[in-house]
Amino acid sequence: MRVVVQRSKEACVRVHGEVVGQIAQGLVLLVGITHEDTEQDVRYVADKVAGLRIFEDGQQKMNLSVADVGGQILSISQFTLYGDCRKGKRPNFMAAARPEHAEPLYERFNELLRERGLHVETGRFGAMMDVVLTNWGPVTLIVDSKQT
Repeated sequence: MRVVVQRSKEACVRVHGEVVGQIAQGLVLLVGITHEDTEQDVRYVADKVAGLRIFEDGQQKMNLSVADVGGQILSISQFTLYGDCRKGKRPNFMAAARPEHAEPLYERFNELLRERGLHVETGRFGAMMDVVLTNWGPVTLIVDSKQT
């Protein structure tokens, strides 16, 4: 499981011009799932994301988590995170999980974040989406469940 984490001042996601998810200050998560991902991967990444200390404290040090600052999460499924661009000019998406495997894990990931007391908005799984955000910092990190 791979998640791009972006600290954001505000963000929204639209499908066919309709806002389906919107947050104020918090994290925008682009969530990719591969074939081998399991509940263990989902739990690891949810714990990591919920606990990331990437918001500044009173001394301007990254010491606070999204929960510490009362932030929200906008979680967006994105199979293209597993695009392989090593050969040719067209990415190969064979490493991305099929929807029947990926969607339940994506939903479980969001559920685990909510169980940690976080407000989670989402895009629409499998839809073409427009994502608008103000990346704050900018701060962008990649969390991957595979420890190689």
